[in-house]
Amino acid sequence: MTQSAKQERYRAGVPVYGYRTDPQTPPVSVLRLGEHVHPVPGQRHIHDFPVLLYIEQAVAAAAAGPGLPVRDGDAYVLAPGQVVDPAVVAPIGEGYAVFFDPVALGGDDRAPWPSWRTHPLLSPFLHDVPGGVLRLRVPPARRPVWAATMREIGQELAERQEGHRQAALAHLTLLLVDVGRLAVDVVDDLHRSSEPLLAEVFDVIERRFAEPLSLREVAASVGMSPGHLTTVVRRRTGRTVVDWITERRMVHARSLLAGTDLPVAEIARRVGMPDPGYFARIFRRANGVSARVWRRESARDTPRPAAKSTGPRTRRTP
Repeated sequence: MTQSAKQERYRAGVPVYGYRTDPQTPPVSVLRLGEHVHPVPGQRHIHDFPVLLYIEQAVAAAAAGPGLPVRDGDAYVLAPGQVVDPAVVAPIGEGYAVFFDPVALGGDDRAPWPSWRTHPLLSPFLHDVPGGVLRLRVPPARRPVWAATMREIGQELAERQEGHRQAALAHLTLLLVDVGRLAVDVVDDLHRSSEPLLAEVFDVIERRFAEPLSLREVAASVGMSPGHLTTVVRRRTGRTVVDWITERRMVHARSLLAGTDLPVAEIARRVGMPDPGYFARIFRRANGVSARVWRRESARDTPRPAAKSTGPRTRRTP
């Protein structure tokens, strides 16, 4: 798919890809499409992050599903959490693929961690079109802007000058505003069919992730049995309630590692995991490296001011 993606697990035999969270991976990636470059794996798959494809020049006789020829100016919104059929986006021509970590859109760790369900710019990605792909048409007048914006993102990431991450995300934000305008009917339908149960679950996690929190406690807060709640959340998001609790904690932990000099044990406490050993195992499993390695690598790009401790002072571990 892209070097920014990694296969994390399987769901019902279908591989699930996640966006890499290591410090070297930029929050947004651009892939230039061409005759021999395809944006998605050649098998049915699921990805936990948004993907946007834009076609500058379609390949002759290419098709996006039966009876749907690919045309210049097509844009494809690939829904996170859904099974994507590669036949729907089979050889599509010259253009760009944009992959991004939705957490980065918030600017801090309170970003849309159940991303495609909470951030207004990502509403178009919350569709249930068969095959996992929503097709939009970019008006001719906007096509040069789309191509230029994607080139600008690629250039910022390639040159890596000071502020390149912020610049790339600014370009991405403008692009997503355009996507939302093109998909206004889809977004309106989503607002009308909002999912109050999921919103309530995520609200509970948001308020209480910094303390010990179990599936049973979340279920009690929303008035459901743990088993039924797990089934509902997994069916609608592809993850369990426990997965989402862990994801929220990891988002905050990465932010504290990159932005403060707090000891790892204190960070573990602040994300509701008072056992440093357990936190270390979960962090490595979720991010591929230890918390200390993640901090050291992130320091190459991000200066960190010392944080003011709000709890008891903890001796810094060498």
